[in-house]
Amino acid sequence: MFVRLRIGIVIGSLLFATTSSRALDGYLRAASSAPTAITLCGEDGNQIKTAVCKEKGYDLLVAAIDRAFDGALARTPANVRPLLKRDEAWFNEMILQAAGTVEEVDDDELRESFLTTLRLRAVALEGIAAGFGRSGLAGKWSNAFGSVILTPDGDDAWHLAIDMRVDYGSNRRRQCQLSTAVTRSGGWLNGKIASTMTRPAKPPEVKLRRQGETLRVVITERDEMTGDREDCDYLWQITGTYFANGNAETTDKADTSFVAPTFDCTRPETATDEEICADPDLAQNDQRLNRAWKALLPRLDDATRRALTEDQRNWVHAQAVEFPEFLHPAWDKRNSEMHATADARAHVDGLQRERIALLEGFDDKRTGLAGVWLAYNAIIKITVDKDGRLKAKGWKWDQGDWKAGCDYDMSGKAVSGVFHSDEQRKNPDTLERDHAMLIVNRLDDVFSKSRSGKDSADEAKCRRRLDSSSTARLFPARDSPDIDNFSGSIR
Repeated sequence: MFVRLRIGIVIGSLLFATTSSRALDGYLRAASSAPTAITLCGEDGNQIKTAVCKEKGYDLLVAAIDRAFDGALARTPANVRPLLKRDEAWFNEMILQAAGTVEEVDDDELRESFLTTLRLRAVALEGIAAGFGRSGLAGKWSNAFGSVILTPDGDDAWHLAIDMRVDYGSNRRRQCQLSTAVTRSGGWLNGKIASTMTRPAKPPEVKLRRQGETLRVVITERDEMTGDREDCDYLWQITGTYFANGNAETTDKADTSFVAPTFDCTRPETATDEEICADPDLAQNDQRLNRAWKALLPRLDDATRRALTEDQRNWVHAQAVEFPEFLHPAWDKRNSEMHATADARAHVDGLQRERIALLEGFDDKRTGLAGVWLAYNAIIKITVDKDGRLKAKGWKWDQGDWKAGCDYDMSGKAVSGVFHSDEQRKNPDTLERDHAMLIVNRLDDVFSKSRSGKDSADEAKCRRRLDSSSTARLFPARDSPDIDNFSGSIR
């Protein structure tokens, strides 16, 4: 698996730069590193046969898309080029999924939708080629899945029209045509999506902001993200990076700066890197992580510093996994090939904010066991009552593998800072301090290696995976609304 320590670690005069200690897994790799030529026609099993492509005219449409993309890419600024290449790679993925059914099913409507998707992509890329250098927010913005149009509507007020059309073949087609008002606030344009629910507790929200030569659009997940809307099949498909399409009829002023993270956005290594470069909030989170890390390390003793450095390496890998894991969620058997852009972005944001909360709120002066403890792969909250009775709840996870999850649900007595579990077995739950850290179930690493499930006195601590260990080394975190992962919401 891929492990990289991206944010700088200063220990004395030693600076650890970005490193790769293992091979980068293919599914983590930046989509912009994939070939951008449309691979629709050919003799591969996933392609439409060359003869059929010529008969239907698909080959001419593909050639038009490739020419238009090359023309747009030639005009794309270096820090945006990977985002346009990612957009084309995603279109290629979508059109290949559609190709898998379009010729297998004798359906004129399906075939016409497929042709329309190809035609619209060529037109959109031609517009994108002409749109670079456009100032402000007004006008049409496009990507592989559709477009948005922003029209000024008074001082700091705008009308937003959304038109999304995606076709992955068969019945996996999504459309979304809606509009709403947005106003400027905190550097973003913000608005609410009108709900079709009778009483939505939290209607979805949309926000938009320039990120260099792109427009970033983010749907904030709320109660009504999917459902039986007449105007929009799935709101999550709106989140993404959009490129200026042609010239705008009106001119306006807007901040067109590119919020850069702590790494080079002209050469993103992973899919998560690309998403961080695409989004001003995620890029700012990355900057904030770097500042918090550099400020924290000098305060720590040697043992805690070494352990936290290793934990940070593992966390960076977890972040690299986060976006691709939720972009194409494997557990969604029907729709895993579709790009769940809003969900994937939200998970990266949640993981970053959780880590920031740990680093900025690192409670290195904590004594005893009580409090919230967090690591890259575990979280636990410990409370102690006035009689010294202790309760601890949380869990340990393997990234994306819910079968390996270990639930922490402990009770016992804390005497002079030492925890005595209520359990009566060979391998009871244990909690112990080690410098600023907390070690949970230290002995379970040894027990799990030989565990067979036949010894009732040592039943497994992890559900469904007898060989998983519940051992974890965690770090003291102050309470924060961003550390709320006791139910696994961002894993």
